[in-house]
Amino acid sequence: MGSPRVNVLGTGISPISMPTALSQIDDWIQGRARQYVCVCTVHTVMQCRRSDALRRLVNASGMNTPDLMLAEMEHGQAAGHRHYFYGGGTEVASRLAQRMRERFPGLRIAGTHTPPFKSVDELSSDDTVELINRAEPDIVWVGISTPKQELWMARMRARLTAPVLIGVGAAFDFHSGTVAQAPSWMQRSGLEWLFRLAHEPRRLWRRYLVDNPWFLFELAQQKLGLRRYELT
Repeated sequence: MGSPRVNVLGTGISPISMPTALSQIDDWIQGRARQYVCVCTVHTVMQCRRSDALRRLVNASGMNTPDLMLAEMEHGQAAGHRHYFYGGGTEVASRLAQRMRERFPGLRIAGTHTPPFKSVDELSSDDTVELINRAEPDIVWVGISTPKQELWMARMRARLTAPVLIGVGAAFDFHSGTVAQAPSWMQRSGLEWLFRLAHEPRRLWRRYLVDNPWFLFELAQQKLGLRRYELT
């Protein structure tokens, strides 16, 4: 069973605390359920506004939450969860695994794989299924960017035996040290977007200077009852 949702421009966001989210993942692993989780940002919501197909896949997930990677790593360290990292650029997944082992001693890493830059159809191969299933992970962390990772999880969900797939996008780059993160004071002040924009203006200008303001405009319309968005 998936978590309850709050309708944000037609995308269902799970209004749950971190302990509740981690408990839900525990239940899925213990029950050997087959669920996928979307880590949803403003970028994800706006991508869902542009694509009905993507919105349906995101809304069909077991949970949609802003972030939980480091919290689950700490929690899984004690719970004995087996993690698999799928995604990132060259050697990013292996660097991420090493960083997580250093930060969380005793963390169980079932395996890593950096796929080539290919279409979702090509990445959803029998070889990939065999590679991941052979490692017997409890959680597969997927970092191949939105919307590709959501499409990949939905397509691979029935074929992978891991109870939980979690799409985390840029978290691979941040937590592996591949991409610098904003200073703590900027994160606390809600200015991490400005730090990222300054470092990657050509890639992120549309996301932060167009999508974010448009998101706020549409959210205001929804809150004021001027426009309705179906949660489908």
